Amino acid sequence: MGSQQEHIVMLPFMAQGHIIPFLALAKQIQQRTGFTITIANTPLNIQYLRTTISTTSDDSSRPCIRLAELPFCSSDHGLPPNTENTEALSFHQIVDFFHASKTLQAPFHSLVSGIIEKEGRPPLCIISDVFFGWATEVAKSLGTSNVTFTTGGGYGTAAYISLWQNLPHRATDSDYFALPGFPDSCRFHITQLHQYLRAADGTDAWSRYFQPQIALSLDSSGWLCNTVEEIEPHGLEILKNHVKPPVWTIGPLLPPALLNHSLSSGSSIFGQRAWKVPGVSPEKCLDWLDKHPQSSVLYISFGSQNTISPSQMMELALGLEDSGKPFIWVIRPPVGFDIKGEFRAEWLPENFEQRMAESNQGLIVHKWAPQLEILSHKSTGVFLSHCGWNSVMESLCVGVPIIGWPLAAEQCYNSKMLTEDMGVAVELTRGRQGALERKEVKRVIELVMDSKGKGEEMKKKATEIGEKIRDAMREGGSSLKAMDDFVSTMLSKRQGY
Repeated sequence: MGSQQEHIVMLPFMAQGHIIPFLALAKQIQQRTGFTITIANTPLNIQYLRTTISTTSDDSSRPCIRLAELPFCSSDHGLPPNTENTEALSFHQIVDFFHASKTLQAPFHSLVSGIIEKEGRPPLCIISDVFFGWATEVAKSLGTSNVTFTTGGGYGTAAYISLWQNLPHRATDSDYFALPGFPDSCRFHITQLHQYLRAADGTDAWSRYFQPQIALSLDSSGWLCNTVEEIEPHGLEILKNHVKPPVWTIGPLLPPALLNHSLSSGSSIFGQRAWKVPGVSPEKCLDWLDKHPQSSVLYISFGSQNTISPSQMMELALGLEDSGKPFIWVIRPPVGFDIKGEFRAEWLPENFEQRMAESNQGLIVHKWAPQLEILSHKSTGVFLSHCGWNSVMESLCVGVPIIGWPLAAEQCYNSKMLTEDMGVAVELTRGRQGALERKEVKRVIELVMDSKGKGEEMKKKATEIGEKIRDAMREGGSSLKAMDDFVSTMLSKRQGY
């Protein structure tokens, strides 16, 4: 499609949950169009990416995915040395990290200017993260278009935008409040707001970053959304009312093997191996799953950089044991301890890990597990998840319903939609301070894993959504059509070159 000489520059935010979907998007555009793609980021993030893709020399005649380093020194901003993504940062450090990321604007401007000087015209467009609204200004100043890419879904993104723009919870004493742009019947609860958003008043450090960056992103030439048109029409309708059209639904950005529901343990999944930390091998997880009946296993993971409180961890373990259901649990040290540090037996019931191993009820995986391989295994029946959007899409793509435990970002809004709109989830608790008792853990697990009643209904709905997701990514499907329309629209914007 179009000229193979075209060039697109991408700018993801410095977090694993953003960089991996950007890389997946880059691969999909490059394979579909033959365009050259440049992904710009800080040096350490570029190193991670370099391990997953092959780059070429400066031969601009050969289409490829290129990587460009933007200088960034975390210690200049009061952050720990060599801190170039959000992993392992505390909440007060994360807001400093967001503000520090604005220093990438000048080197990014220089990078794009250099491309223009070399190629004689601006890139076809810049695709920037929703958190990098300043890229809209860079694009305008250099004669190209900026398109905002939200790595979340339509509903979650719309809620996130509206909350930061309006801070509606500040205008009421009630725990429930209406959200501008959403139906009046769709009420949000104060506990669905992360602590920094709950405390935001427009003058705090979080507001001073998010409000202007979101406003700038809303002025971009269009939005790419990592979702499927058919699975969340309500959320997408709301999003389209918030942002300047068009909105292209080009998701899910998942491996073709997963979309075909034929993932093998040896697959390399969009750079996740590059981010891997020591854990259990894919082979061990799959061998363990092979020993359990179909749809009988509960998979538990809170994403790449989240954990729960010590008391929650203890109650979750007790409830799991009480349920008697087989499980795989990806576990990290609890809140208040080094998430990358050594795990202590005292954080779990006495001899818990040993008992689970001896009875074959549970496989405790420390730090990292092959999530896509686990979710796509026939023995996996339910996913206890933090409801990060990448995890949600991975789970629904293979028809696995969800027990929601949202922790941060837009995860509570994802959980709300999965529960209320889709009917594929039940929420266990929310946040790191949320109350949790072993009997509630047992009750919810039994409810969702029941082959009759609510569990059966959720499984049926998740399976139907999985079919819609896979259909969207087949040739002629809505997501590939949206991708082609995005490219055509960008090509039509070219004037005078």
